[in-house]
Amino acid sequence: MTKSLPIISPDKFHDECAVFGIFGHEEAANLAYLGLYSLQHRGQEASGIVSADGDVFCVHKGMGLVADIYNRSVLDKLPGHMAIGHNRYSTAGGSDLKNIQPLTVNFAFGNLALAHNGNLINAQVLRNELEAYGAIFQSTSDSEVIIHLIAHSRADTLLARVVDALSQVRGAFSVVLMTDDGIIAARDPHGLRPLCLGRFRSSWIVASESCAFDLLDAEYVREVEPGEMVVIDDKGCESHRPFPKTNPAMCVFEYVYFARPDSRIFGASAVYATRKALGRQLAQESWVPADLVIPVPDSGVPAALGYAEGAGIPFETGLIRNHYVGRTFIEPEQSIRHFGVKVKLNAVPEVLEGKRVVVVDDSLVRGTTSRKIVKMIRQAGAKEVHMRISSPPILSPCFYGIDTPTKKELIASNHSIAEICKYITADSLAYLSLDGMLKAAPGRPDHYCNACFTEKYPIPFTRAEELQLGLFETS
Repeated sequence: MTKSLPIISPDKFHDECAVFGIFGHEEAANLAYLGLYSLQHRGQEASGIVSADGDVFCVHKGMGLVADIYNRSVLDKLPGHMAIGHNRYSTAGGSDLKNIQPLTVNFAFGNLALAHNGNLINAQVLRNELEAYGAIFQSTSDSEVIIHLIAHSRADTLLARVVDALSQVRGAFSVVLMTDDGIIAARDPHGLRPLCLGRFRSSWIVASESCAFDLLDAEYVREVEPGEMVVIDDKGCESHRPFPKTNPAMCVFEYVYFARPDSRIFGASAVYATRKALGRQLAQESWVPADLVIPVPDSGVPAALGYAEGAGIPFETGLIRNHYVGRTFIEPEQSIRHFGVKVKLNAVPEVLEGKRVVVVDDSLVRGTTSRKIVKMIRQAGAKEVHMRISSPPILSPCFYGIDTPTKKELIASNHSIAEICKYITADSLAYLSLDGMLKAAPGRPDHYCNACFTEKYPIPFTRAEELQLGLFETS
């Protein structure tokens, strides 16, 4: 099955989104700002914070990075003892101010704000039904469907309405809602996207990743479990399990690439340790004689360290990343072409010249960036270039909150490893096996979603969803 999705930047997935919530602190918005700063890697397109002290919701949203959107005067206009925030990279809906979260409404049960990480595969089906009953949507985001479902529910309490709404959506959601009384956080029954629970003194915090707690000197308590809903208010933190139990299907690519290396996700130890284990396993499976191992920074660093340890080959920094490149780059002259990856990476000839080099990266999507990196390393004088990827070949798009290319654009879905190796001009190319990846990941192998590597989706599509999503069977 395949689907037409927006084209993304060459050879990388876009990070999805980040959510953050805090209850019970007089500087809630300030802490939300710091939390979102820690979670910047999950979304660089836009950010928003909603704060409240009872029945008055204060909102600030903007396009760009967290540091560019908030300042002291902005945060001073966000008073209250509770706040939720969101960093966005669009996976559903366009790049537009109206799609920036948290989304806010006022309805029969008072004020409501929502921040959502994930993607709802039946969002368009539900939207069509809601519009047929008179719902008017303000955005093109799939997250707004949840708000309308809450408003249209006939349940007696707000909490029951939230349960009713979330029971109707299919796909991935780690969602944080703010009401006049407190915060509600919920994770879909499969647990596709991460969500953590923490304490800061007498306050409760929820966040996409635990790295948001570290900046605040907050305590990591545990993850919000798949299918769990936590209600945080003046009475404390209360756990509910309103959804039918099903097999977990946590996104294994969070470990490969998305999550910050210093985060704890899915209730396990730091992501960094898993990425090193992926590299060590890769060395066991695809050792090659070489003089040094170098990473593609920054995401390839832990796996490269693991590969170097496992292979007994020295680790070096042969590629230097420019950390100050923004989301866009303006070429100084129209006639100057092929800046490409050289804007972000530069090779170190003193390290690479005359050497047999193993280059470790976390993934290979289209192959365009890998091709440029191999060329750069050769131009720096490397004698041999062996590319090693710490995940299996990516065969299929993700429909659970990650903006990926179409199946046609995924090089591994249309070409053999030998053909890809020839395209990127490497002396050899090897991927980590699926079994090797699942062996290196913590916990049970059958508790992970690996659909992008296997085309086996944990949530089957209905025919209506196939039609709405533009899915079609391939021969």
